[in-house]
Order: sequence, then structure tokens, then C-alpha cells
Amino acid sequence: MNHISAEDQSRIDAIEQALLARWPETRIEPTLERIAALVDILGSPQLTYPTIHVGGTNGKTTTSRMIDSLLFEMGLRTGRFTSPHLESYLERISINGQPINPKELIFSFNDISAYLDLMDTKFEHPISFFEAMTALAFAAFAEHPIDVGVIEVGMGGEWDATNVIDADVSVMMPIGLDHTEYLGETLAEIAQTKAGIIKESGFVVLARQEPEAAKELLKRAATVGADVAREGVEYSLLSRTLAVGGQLLTIQGIKETYEDIFLPLHGKHQASNAAAALVAVEAFFGDQELDIEAVRAGFANVTSPGRCEVIHRDPTIIVDAAHNPHGASAIAETIQTEFTFDEVIGIVAPMGDKDIRGILLELEQVMDSIIVTKNASPRAMAVESLELIAIEIFGHDRVFSSDSVADAIDKAIKDSVRPLSEDTIGILITGSVVTVGEARTIIRKRFPKEDK
Repeated sequence: MNHISAEDQSRIDAIEQALLARWPETRIEPTLERIAALVDILGSPQLTYPTIHVGGTNGKTTTSRMIDSLLFEMGLRTGRFTSPHLESYLERISINGQPINPKELIFSFNDISAYLDLMDTKFEHPISFFEAMTALAFAAFAEHPIDVGVIEVGMGGEWDATNVIDADVSVMMPIGLDHTEYLGETLAEIAQTKAGIIKESGFVVLARQEPEAAKELLKRAATVGADVAREGVEYSLLSRTLAVGGQLLTIQGIKETYEDIFLPLHGKHQASNAAAALVAVEAFFGDQELDIEAVRAGFANVTSPGRCEVIHRDPTIIVDAAHNPHGASAIAETIQTEFTFDEVIGIVAPMGDKDIRGILLELEQVMDSIIVTKNASPRAMAVESLELIAIEIFGHDRVFSSDSVADAIDKAIKDSVRPLSEDTIGILITGSVVTVGEARTIIRKRFPKEDK
């Protein structure tokens, strides 16, 4: 990121504190009442540009980044809103593929701040952190102005704060069991909530779904008269071969077949994300053909921080934001099929409200040893409790513990040095987006000479 003046930085920090003093992101009330009233008083900035809405459980952020990159290569000014962030909240609001300039964020916040306070007085509960961030993004995009907004759902769909947009195209990534305390206990219930983003006469791209989720999504699409493109039916990933630094894809879209697409990301799930992203862009452009060179450039330029991201070499350190069994299974499969480690040391620090057992069962297949620890979030699981579950799954000999992510990284790096051994050792850090954000900051400070 560009150098920020001390004055701007202190204002950015003050804005973050003001936003964090609101209802926390994890606190949800199933209503669009407050955000609808807020955008209304702001003059509905979110309706001044067309939008693509990305929902589902896993792969939302990366798919949003892919769609953004494709649209930008096609000559459009783009705005992308994603969550949560890894290191700075400015990452959530991105203009033309880059985190928003601090001065622009300050301007937009000053613009809406009085309205946030006004809305607080009108409702029983104040505007939440996420609602405020969403309104801030909508206002910043209108101010810029952008040609198209790529908006990732925060949680759920139907009553997520982002659902005040009227999306031209909705994208539904695979749905799994996550946030069950808010969204419902079964896949069908969760799918019903998430299906709320499918708009009247819109277009919806459905990545591969479990049958019970697919049924709910198709029911909703039929009810509102939306056109549907399903992975494996109307579009598909025709081929995927591993390549240095990523993979080479052929994607059968709804209109064309796109060949020789290099994607600089690892994992079969990323190839599926790419197919969904490309079809969303096809649908967005309607009858207009996509330029294959722009498609290739868009994918070649995709980055996905914190998603199977190699942040250091010698030793190879990979960070991955998996925080549910579905995500853990994807990273485990990618490590097994696309990397050639003789041994993997794992560092895992999840939140306490996640399916920890499910996550660890997936990771056990690829981690030879595991260091359990905790990130700085108050929601982090206690190390002692985590250690007990890990021992149950990995056995005593393979489990170690550290008090912090920094200590765990130090231990893993020390353990990876084997003077007389030819073995290649990988370090995999995972369990939560917060854990990955911390790890990236720690490693950047530890190895400052590198560009990474």
C-alpha cells in the first residue's frame, strides 16, 4: 500500500475505532430495516451503478477478486466490497483492484458519519459495524464513480446488509454448514437464507452444490423468474492441469469455450471459483462477446491473499484462511496434490465458535505435527481446550502448543531446520482469517528484505 501520512493514518485509526465501537460484526439481527433506512437517507448510492452479488459459504472473497480483475481488464472502473479483512479494514473497500486510498475513505466517512449518528437515534439498536462499512463502501463507490460494483455477502444473504443492492447477476458459491447459530441447522435452511440474494428476473450462477442446497436455490430462482447457470450443466470446468505457480484451465462458459487460461492460484476449488467468476462476467455482459485476451489477463493478474498463499520460501510458509471443515478439506487436498513436502508442520488457531473437530480431522491428513495456538481475537479458542481436541485426533506425540501465533511461527521455523536432512519441510498456518492476517504481518516483519 502507498505511504500514508501520519495525520491520515491517525484519522484512519480513529475512524476504525469509531466503527468498532458499534455493534460487532458477529452480532446479527435478521432485518434490513436499519441499512435500508440508512441508504435511503444517503440517496441510495448502491443503485447508481450495476452490481454483481457473491454469496455462498466458501470461495466468496476469491471469486469476488476474480470477477473484479476480469471486469477491470475489460476496461471498467470497478468497486469491490469484501469481508473480513486480513490486515487493514481498508482492504474491504477496493477501487480498480486496489484498497481504497485513505484520503478517499476519510472523505466518504465524513460524508456519512452524521447520518450514521442520526440513524442510531431512530432504531432500538444502533447501526452495526458491518452495516456502517457497507454504507461506506456504497457511498465511496458512488463518489468515485465506478462502472460496476462487485459485492460479497457478509453472512447469510436474505437479511445481510449488502442485500439492499439490486444485483444484475448473483453468484452462489458452494454452501456448507457455517454460522449455524444464525443461519439454521441444516443445509436446506442455510440455503434458503442465502438464496435471498437471487433477484427478480436476475441471473444466478450456481457453483456445485449439495442436492438439498441446490433444491432450495432452484426453488427461489423459479419463484423470482431468475435465469440459472449451474456448474456441470450450463457451464463447466473442462480441464485443469498443474503449471508452475498455479494451473492452466479450459472453461466452458454459457456462450464460449475459453482455453489456455493461466490461474496463478493453487487448488481445484480455485479452478471452480474461476469458472463461476467467468460465467458471472459473461452473464453481466449479456450478448456482448468477451475478449479472450482480456479474460486471460484478468485471471493472470488475480491475487488471493491468505488463500493457500506462499508467503515465504526456505522454509516454505503457506497461509490459508480455512475456518470450517469444507475449507480445511480444500487446503488439505491442495497440499497433498500440488506441493511436494516430505513433512508439514501445522500451526492452527481457530475461533471458539467453529467446528474445530471437523477442521482438525481434515488437517490431520496432511499435518505431520501440529502447533495449536491462539490469535489476538477475544473469540479465539483457548489453547488448552484446543490442545485436548488436537491430542484426541493427532495423538500426544504430534501435538505441541504455543501461547501466540508469533511464538508458534518461531517454533515451527526452528523445527524446520534439519542440518543433515534432504527433506523438504512446509509450514502451514490456518484456522481463521484473523490468524492468517496476524501471520502475514509477523512474517513480513521477520523477513523484511523480501518483497512479499
